[in-house]
Amino acid sequence: MRAIQLPPVASALRHGLALAAFVCTLPVGAEAVHPWVTESPRLEKNAYFSNLTSGDVVDSPFVVKFGLSGIGIAGVSKPVSHTGHHHLMIDRELPLDFTQPLPFNDQYVHFGKGQMEAVLELPAGKHALRLVFADDKHIPNFVYSDVLHIEVRGPSGRDKAALAAKSVEILTPSEGARVTAPFLFGMHASGFNISHSDIKEAQTGHFRVKLHTVEGKTEVITLADGRTQVWLNPPAGAYAAELELVSNSQPVRTLGSAPSRRFTVIAR
Repeated sequence: MRAIQLPPVASALRHGLALAAFVCTLPVGAEAVHPWVTESPRLEKNAYFSNLTSGDVVDSPFVVKFGLSGIGIAGVSKPVSHTGHHHLMIDRELPLDFTQPLPFNDQYVHFGKGQMEAVLELPAGKHALRLVFADDKHIPNFVYSDVLHIEVRGPSGRDKAALAAKSVEILTPSEGARVTAPFLFGMHASGFNISHSDIKEAQTGHFRVKLHTVEGKTEVITLADGRTQVWLNPPAGAYAAELELVSNSQPVRTLGSAPSRRFTVIAR
């Protein structure tokens, strides 16, 4: 069955309402939404694993990276609306009551500082992992991942501390990619905490994207609401992207940065 196309006025209105809703989630005093930022085509909130897929076989210890769409991260030191933090469920089903806080134990691992990954050490055998996003009171907000089924072969002998080394990286688009707008710009940080800029903890920051054009102009997009991905709709052309992790407690300080990434936006 053919998809129903919205009339131009209705489509523009839907876009405007979605963008207005996004603006309302920004912290007081935050920069205005950049005109190249647009809403997700899917208009949904999801958690997911960004470095593993179901059926993967790994050795222990191993890194599991958390992805998130449609909502921002914030630490639990104080409530911040429209945010939350990751919880990793190990060999557990989803909670039956989403009005109750998640428990604290080895099978419900909390990441209340705003972490985007964990180094896991699990016994050999098959395991089921799932992400659940929850607020500062650890009450789930109906944002969760599919189940990730993995098999652990055995110990690798790798050092856990080395696996947790600090880094900032651009996940998408890939180096040299040719993309059509809007496209997803995905980010990840290892060894740092990501949070809405209202949270002023040490080693905690928010992402800032710089897009350099071939004409020598630079567009700066600050994700002060703790988002770890953003949909962009720039004009067609060649770009070089920089990604920085800006300190929440010292805004003039950069905690980390990613290597520059070059890509081309092609006209539809």
